[in-house]
Amino acid sequence: MAGDPTPVLAIPSSPNPNRLRQMLHLGLIALDLVMLVIAFLAGYAGRLVLPFFSIPDKLPIFERYLPTMALHIALVIALLYFTRLYHLPRAITRLDHIRKIVGTITVASLMAWGLQELLFKGTDLHVDYPRSMFFYVWVFSTVLVGTGRELYQGLRLRLRRRGLEQDNLLLVGTGKIAREITGKIKGRPELGYNIVGVVVSSKIKTRGNVMGYPIIGTYEDLPVLIDTHNVEQVIIALPDAQRAEMVDLITLCQRGRVDIKIYPDMFSYMAGDLNVDDLGGTPLITVRDIALRGWRLSLKRSLDIFGSFFGLIFLSPFLLLTAIIIRLESKGPAFYTQLRMGLDGRPFEMIKFRTMRQDAEAHGPGWTVENDPRVTRLGGVMRRTNWDEIPQLINVLVGEMSLVGPRPERPVYVLKFRERIPRYMERHREKAGMTGWAQVNGLRGDTSISQRTSYDLWYVENWSLWLDLKIILRTIIQTVLRRDRNAY
Repeated sequence: MAGDPTPVLAIPSSPNPNRLRQMLHLGLIALDLVMLVIAFLAGYAGRLVLPFFSIPDKLPIFERYLPTMALHIALVIALLYFTRLYHLPRAITRLDHIRKIVGTITVASLMAWGLQELLFKGTDLHVDYPRSMFFYVWVFSTVLVGTGRELYQGLRLRLRRRGLEQDNLLLVGTGKIAREITGKIKGRPELGYNIVGVVVSSKIKTRGNVMGYPIIGTYEDLPVLIDTHNVEQVIIALPDAQRAEMVDLITLCQRGRVDIKIYPDMFSYMAGDLNVDDLGGTPLITVRDIALRGWRLSLKRSLDIFGSFFGLIFLSPFLLLTAIIIRLESKGPAFYTQLRMGLDGRPFEMIKFRTMRQDAEAHGPGWTVENDPRVTRLGGVMRRTNWDEIPQLINVLVGEMSLVGPRPERPVYVLKFRERIPRYMERHREKAGMTGWAQVNGLRGDTSISQRTSYDLWYVENWSLWLDLKIILRTIIQTVLRRDRNAY
């Protein structure tokens, strides 16, 4: 019978290997190899041409550097493999990918520089490998490998949008979480998932669909469905499932190379990642850990002071010009201050360029919506480019705000949201920011407050210096390329 666990374990594994996927993995290794050879050639030539270091009168022929080049390439490829950069997460961002490439190639290049002295010195393979050539090889390796992987990722994206290089996925559950997961997969073809169907409990009806995907069976049918549809990924989206039921489902899904992902009940109240601590040999799972404490607070404040101070200095001529144009376009002050709620729920006056008519709130405060008639012509341009937010650098400099953090709301809205959004006030455990994790993920303007809160809490509990830098870079890129569809 389908529900008997014994034949599940007896049936041999796995769907046939995906030849296209194997070809792509081998192609990526070959591409990295070619790029690294070109990078070493460019580093050798750059020492004779580029003016950053003294140009030598005489340089050994390139063939003398072949052993060093082989060592450099082997170490880079090996470290890329061991850091799982040949098994990239489906949703890795471009900035995270670049950061990992830079770090991996830097470590590999330093290892090659040291090992070539250790291994080749006193042999016929030894050749002088000066700092200038090491620097050029490192730079060209980073740039060319990064460029090659951008081309590779573009190819994978095109293939996935055409229905190729995808994993067949089976979704278990029909509730809110299942619908959210389905919606994200449906809206992001670059993730490479092909949902073959939905599985439900035999206690409920087995007809219908979830966001367009058919219900194709019950829990007991999982082994047969996995084999029939060559399923490679199973997502169990049952946050309210009992422990025994979850164990049974996992047992039914354990077939060969199938990856199983679950969404347990604890995630419904947890924003951060799971961390496992050790207490004298006893493992403990941390579900809430405030990342911004101690030296990290000082580091973040240093970044805020540095960024706001130099930002105000370099942008001051443009700020003055903007203020003059605002005064010429419409009556009223150039700057607009508004009471917002920041760290620990304390109010402060947030500074912005005025983007609306002076009587915009004559009938009370209102949420800004698309094509809002209260917004001036210059104000519309400033809102779309985030230029109206730049005076908040003053708030950052004096310590009322941070460059990155949860966006502050007006007290009148905070009083409403705290009553209906769970954990809403916990976002005030950190300073409000000019930009934030929710904003760079499209959650600004007239968007879901509940979703924004989830993103803000995730940021608070997972802060790192790199995360702040990434958010700042993504904000700049989205602004320059006009990718923020909710900026109005």
